[in-house]
Amino acid sequence: MSSYDADMQACHEAIRHGSLSFHMASRLLPASVRDPSLALYAFCRLADDAVDLQQEKAAAVLCLQERLERIYQGRPDNAAPDRAFARVVENFDMPRALPDALLEGLAWDAMGRNYRTLSELFDYSARVASAVGVMMCVLMRVRDPNALARACDLGVAMQLTNIARDIGEDALEKRVYLPLDWLDEAGLDKDQFLSDPKPTKAIRQMARRLVMEANRLYMRSEAGVAALPLSSRPGIYAARFIYAGIGHQVQDAGYDSISTRAHTSKGQKLGWIGVSAMKAMTTVVMPKSAVLFARPLPETQFLVHAAGHEPNVRSRSESVLDALAQVARHERDQRDALNDVRVGST
Repeated sequence: MSSYDADMQACHEAIRHGSLSFHMASRLLPASVRDPSLALYAFCRLADDAVDLQQEKAAAVLCLQERLERIYQGRPDNAAPDRAFARVVENFDMPRALPDALLEGLAWDAMGRNYRTLSELFDYSARVASAVGVMMCVLMRVRDPNALARACDLGVAMQLTNIARDIGEDALEKRVYLPLDWLDEAGLDKDQFLSDPKPTKAIRQMARRLVMEANRLYMRSEAGVAALPLSSRPGIYAARFIYAGIGHQVQDAGYDSISTRAHTSKGQKLGWIGVSAMKAMTTVVMPKSAVLFARPLPETQFLVHAAGHEPNVRSRSESVLDALAQVARHERDQRDALNDVRVGST
């Protein structure tokens, strides 16, 4: 087996075990897109796990930033995801601002950042999800701003779906992604909710708002699929329907994401894959929707610019470093507070 084949096999296994939804959707992509997309997702999976599984979050994100730097210098670490992603970067001229945006979102996770408004939640979703969607467009050789904007819509929709599904699971980890002003409107205190999370009517209404907002963006995103290469459309439709299906499961549970965690069966995924193939065929004869030309979400505009090689006002690398500095300060404050408690107890 060649080194390339061995790396791709490792990436394939990482996705098969780490993201069944994407793994199934990717089977509908042409090989020219599927292989690099597996390399992309394997690196993203590695990045997410590297931060989630480490106590020193700032150090973990900084390590990822250094690994990404070596990838862009053409000397990746001796690891399958790094080598495979380095080939993607070289072969597709992947703008550095896109993976940098992902790392910035992971840095926000590392510092336990909360989001006051839905717009701020969109800022986060743009980084951890839409950045990946735009990178997928780059793998399809698509740089059209309108198609990129709709890919960003799809990414935000998917992340909102994840958040709606994981309210209870996140609460167990002492994390809240619900907009804090929604909690304020409901008269709920974040810390009290985290100490005893319950599927109250107010919390279920928030889950419903997330699912409805995601559904709106799923519908907007469909207009961009027709701008993609015909061979790639079924795979992207599959991802859209599989993730939207998770939202439907949340709805069927009465928007209670605390007592239960929505999941979809393999049979359901296969059904949506069939729908995706038929939906893709209609794009051949249907005229382009006017929604394709809708303005991008303000929170995702920088990604559209980056993929189109338009100059950014501010370097995303600089932004990531700022986020890392905040994480380091956050961890230092936590250590100082813990030391103060220890000193006070002696």
